[in-house]
Amino acid sequence: MTTARLRIAAFAAAFTALAATGGSALAQKKYDTGATDTEIKVGNIMPYSGPASAYGVIGKTEEAYFKKINAEGGINGRKINFVSYDDGYSPPKAVEQARKLVESDEVLVVFNPLGTPSNTAIQKYLNAKKVPQLFVATGATKWNDPKDFPWTMGWQPSYQSEARIYAKFLLKEKPDAKIAIMYQNDDFGKDYLKGLKDGLGAKASMLIAEESYETAEPTIDNHIVKLKATGADVFINIATPKFAAQAIKKIAEVDWKVMHIVTNVSASVGGVIKPAGFENAQGILSAAYAKDGADPQWDNDPGMKKFFAFLEKYYPEANKLDGSVVYGYGVAQTMVKVLEMCGDDLTRANVMKQAASLKDFAPDTLLPGVKINTSATDFAPIEQLQMMRFKGEKWDLFGDIISGELSN
Repeated sequence: MTTARLRIAAFAAAFTALAATGGSALAQKKYDTGATDTEIKVGNIMPYSGPASAYGVIGKTEEAYFKKINAEGGINGRKINFVSYDDGYSPPKAVEQARKLVESDEVLVVFNPLGTPSNTAIQKYLNAKKVPQLFVATGATKWNDPKDFPWTMGWQPSYQSEARIYAKFLLKEKPDAKIAIMYQNDDFGKDYLKGLKDGLGAKASMLIAEESYETAEPTIDNHIVKLKATGADVFINIATPKFAAQAIKKIAEVDWKVMHIVTNVSASVGGVIKPAGFENAQGILSAAYAKDGADPQWDNDPGMKKFFAFLEKYYPEANKLDGSVVYGYGVAQTMVKVLEMCGDDLTRANVMKQAASLKDFAPDTLLPGVKINTSATDFAPIEQLQMMRFKGEKWDLFGDIISGELSN
């Protein structure tokens, strides 16, 4: 090779190296603990055991959904490593598991940890560590507080918003109602109670009886008997699935003819209504923001077709009638969307920034017209629901989609 050719070859090699360096500098990847070129580590805490174990299928659905994403090539070439632990719906155990996820497993985010008491217990710790406590599986209003807790964000409609919708419904449809409430004696139950009282406003005297229960109680039968004796003609069932199902059964057993409202978190056909007995649930009211896998009206819906195909391939043992399965799919799909939006900047700060930048995002399983919108000042992704009534073996939606933020 001549000297001239050698110089040209050397120059070409140097130019190629320079271009490569320049290109990587322009597209620099940014990682925090829990993210690499090949992996994104996502932590999770679920009550796979204990009084709220019916919700454990949410974690199993999320695990299956992330397997689907990994099988399809992952997120921008990175596979999701989903690390999920059981806390038995116990706040001290949740603290232990959160520390394990952050300090031992070194996850990028703690995603969709379930339960108001558990999330309350870990909120300060995760915010102090600046680890996203993202799309928590509870509708407590306090998750929408970016000023004081910038690393915590909810996903589902807030309990207070949902309760205000029930208050609005009762004020219109049954203005002389005598209301009895049974609620779980923790932040979950008290949030609904506050929303209902706020929604009733000057008519709060409609509420004639309040009865709380503890999650350690084996049965709530005695509370139902006590409330029936008050002469109330409306019963609002603010309970997690196990106790909500017990209440439905007991009301039928004591032949209490009452307008019965059950909260969205316990409206699952497979997880609550079927175990309580379809015959016992006729006419019960609730509100929804997601499609119901038990309802044939969604059989040809494009989004639900994807959901059913996912179950068939990645989670065939799942009960498609269980609303918690629908929930797990929708929230996992939202998490994937946020991670996709992060691109190659997989820092915890950017995860929160992208989570607060969702615009009209509609997971496959949300009702038509319900969309996810977030901003740096509003950490409440979903604030819309529609009333529904149980008939036969499914829920029938009625009325318009309502924002729980509307004043009553």
